[in-house]
Amino acid sequence: MNTIVRQAFADAQAAMPFVIAQGRNIETRIYQRRYPTFNYGLHVPVVTEGNEWAIGTTFFTVDTAGEAKFLSGSGTDMPFNQATKDMASHDFAMIGSGWEWNIEEVQQAALYNIDLNGTKALSAADKVERLLNSIAMVGSSEKNWTGFTNSPQVSRVDVAADGTGSSTFWKNKTPDQMLRDVNDLISSVRKNTLEIEWVDTLRLPPDAFRDAATRRIGNGDGFITVLEFLRRNNVYTAETGQPLDIQPLRELANASQDGGGRMVVYRKDPEVLRFHLPMPRRVLQPRQKSIMGFETGIIARTGGTEVRLPGAMAYGDEITAP
Repeated sequence: MNTIVRQAFADAQAAMPFVIAQGRNIETRIYQRRYPTFNYGLHVPVVTEGNEWAIGTTFFTVDTAGEAKFLSGSGTDMPFNQATKDMASHDFAMIGSGWEWNIEEVQQAALYNIDLNGTKALSAADKVERLLNSIAMVGSSEKNWTGFTNSPQVSRVDVAADGTGSSTFWKNKTPDQMLRDVNDLISSVRKNTLEIEWVDTLRLPPDAFRDAATRRIGNGDGFITVLEFLRRNNVYTAETGQPLDIQPLRELANASQDGGGRMVVYRKDPEVLRFHLPMPRRVLQPRQKSIMGFETGIIARTGGTEVRLPGAMAYGDEITAP
């Protein structure tokens, strides 16, 4: 029996270089693969700055108060300005997903010169990206984090209930009412910040996006859709001459307080909101965990989505049904 154990151990030791080499190939394939379904960076600016092993991040805000006024050359009433400073912090946490092989799989892969079950590796990478996307969009109850679609700091309103049958849903509204809902929400950011902040981005529930993309202006008599018209004719574009960035986001389909569709307008800038990712996906070195087993995994470190300037965002609820 001891001889068998020693032989198995020797076989595993001999297979280790093959495992490591295959691990490098798998790592390359993982980073070559794209995850368009979990493209949180399309919606929230991703920040990778700082030490990847830091426990969190700390930032400072500065505000000033003061005035200027007319003075006399002999006056002693010079107004002086004051500066106030504030500090805030945000914690990071690690996530991961792994996979394993046994000596039989390793030896057969080496014998037939096939890849060492890259399916498990890609599955682990997929799970990590899926969790990162979920954290970015809706947060984590385990960490008491909220996300892009449900931050309590962001102002929220129900859109006007003036569709057919006093409905708020876009499917029951005219194109003019749909356009009005978006422009009212954009204007609310301007008004609430005394014309300081603006928004350049709109995210819609998929049903609302498809409705706007296929509904033609003028009760079907026109050649331009609501979506095309909205991109060119909105408060932000009128003020700046820049197009409004409009995309669908599936996590908004049931994001409202009553489970209906929520639209989000915001300025897409790390100054406004950011997804902390100090350590993007990292494939660990494979290791021998037992006489006949090997394992490895993928880790990442994140702090979730942080809204730093909530005044530059707004939620508009109940534009689609739950």
